[in-house]
Amino acid sequence: QVQLVESGGGLVQAGDSLRLSCAASGRTFSSYSLGWFRQAPGKEREFVAAIKWTGDNTLYTNSVKGRFLISRDNAKNTVYLQMNSLTHEDTAVYYCAAGSPYSGPYYGSERYRYWGQGTQVTVSS
Repeated sequence: QVQLVESGGGLVQAGDSLRLSCAASGRTFSSYSLGWFRQAPGKEREFVAAIKWTGDNTLYTNSVKGRFLISRDNAKNTVYLQMNSLTHEDTAVYYCAAGSPYSGPYYGSERYRYWGQGTQVTVSS
């Protein structure tokens, strides 16, 4: 069982940066690939980024490549999403998710078993 708690969301202006954190419970954090997803009002949840349990493989959706960076600190049981050059289109609730041990990372949300409650990111244009 993994419990995830996101933080770091807020209201920023276009062009600003924001760093999201996701703290996980459980001693097996280092065995899970982790992902970030987002859901904008009236839209389906979409994949943003993911990182392998080893930290040496990452995935990004095209719209955030070069602007967002996913990283993890296994000693702190935390995964981060550094978001730069934010635009209004990045406005959404951001969720972190964990898959199954020693698998992934994956693009599909169906591959992730555990989800946080989400943190709101609002970018004013």
